[in-house]
Amino acid sequence: MKVFKFGGASVKDAEGLKRVADILSATEGDVIAVISAMGKTTNALEKLVPILDAVTTEKLLGEIEEYHLAMARSVKIPFWESVHTNLERDFRELRVMVQEFKSDNYDERYDYIVSMGEVMSTHIVSGYLAGEGIKNEWIDARNVIMTDDTHRDAKVDFDKTQKQIKTQLLKSVKQNRIAVTQGFIGKSDKEHPVTLGREGSDYTAAIIAYCADAESVTIWKDVPGVLNADPKKFADTVKLDYLSYQDAIELAYYGATVIHPKTIKPLQNKNIPLFVKPFGDQNASGTCIHTNTSPLPVPCFISKTDQVLLSLSPKDFSFIAEENLSLIFDCFAKHHVKVNMMQHSAINFSVCIDSDPRKLSALLDELRNNYRVLYNENVELFTIRYYDQPTIDRITKDRNILLEQRSRYTVQVVVK
Repeated sequence: MKVFKFGGASVKDAEGLKRVADILSATEGDVIAVISAMGKTTNALEKLVPILDAVTTEKLLGEIEEYHLAMARSVKIPFWESVHTNLERDFRELRVMVQEFKSDNYDERYDYIVSMGEVMSTHIVSGYLAGEGIKNEWIDARNVIMTDDTHRDAKVDFDKTQKQIKTQLLKSVKQNRIAVTQGFIGKSDKEHPVTLGREGSDYTAAIIAYCADAESVTIWKDVPGVLNADPKKFADTVKLDYLSYQDAIELAYYGATVIHPKTIKPLQNKNIPLFVKPFGDQNASGTCIHTNTSPLPVPCFISKTDQVLLSLSPKDFSFIAEENLSLIFDCFAKHHVKVNMMQHSAINFSVCIDSDPRKLSALLDELRNNYRVLYNENVELFTIRYYDQPTIDRITKDRNILLEQRSRYTVQVVVK
């Protein structure tokens, strides 16, 4: 049994749906297809999370609804009535969440609203596949992926999830060959909808593969495979044919957007290979992530923009020792702020984090109780895996270096 993950770009239009059908038709054996929200639907739904005025809310809802209905009509689904009924139910549910669920907890409201994107997408995909003669069953991931109640970054309960995968997904593929389910979403132990973190559909595919002892996972992307840099930011990028689990984890952790950071570990634990392949050419080799032990043949560049560099020092000029570090990390964890780079000296602790005004304000308020806090906004963090001096010079030329840190294989530089 194989697990395929199709991202939002793969199902954004009629041509994309046809390619999904072609790939599934050409694949032998059982497949669990993990599908993301269509196109930019997640971005559109995020606009509805803040409580807006009624006119704006209805305008945004109408645009999202029309996009999905137009998608369903454009591919001429023979079972239109069934799909239309499902979409009507989805949008009734979405409207209730947006208009009546007025939680003060932003993250909780986010999960209730944004999780609907994958539900709507998969109803269309499943109906289209059936209309093309590809037998499949739609499965609700909110009844399969079991988690705790950490909204927007839910922690998976693998024991409960494995039981649900065996009783629902594996039973479905045995009867239908293909099961269609959603990425990114699940259900908490309090029976609330949750999400696994932005771009978390890759992680969903890995969870399912781990629990189902899958043969492999394939992520279908709009790139030829894993590249050594973002082609939008760097010229002369190179496709990596093979990548070790360790290097993939490192690159994802430092911000490589081709794979969700949590994806690799479940696959590594059961030695399940991960393929990243181009959606437009199913016969291309792509990139294989497995047990390869050779170092990468070229440096890998990762750029994270819109960063904030914080510098903390104790008000009483005490050392930044274990006790202070413990208090600092407790504060970051409390406010769900991820550290992308850190460095400390005797009386100074510096960290580079993503810019999130809502989280940053609360974090700074609490840190200022015990520390002097300085910060630079709008900085960029570069990470180079398997660096050499020319690669460092390439990214630092004519830039103001604020912080630099090197290890044996990796260098990180914060520049203004």
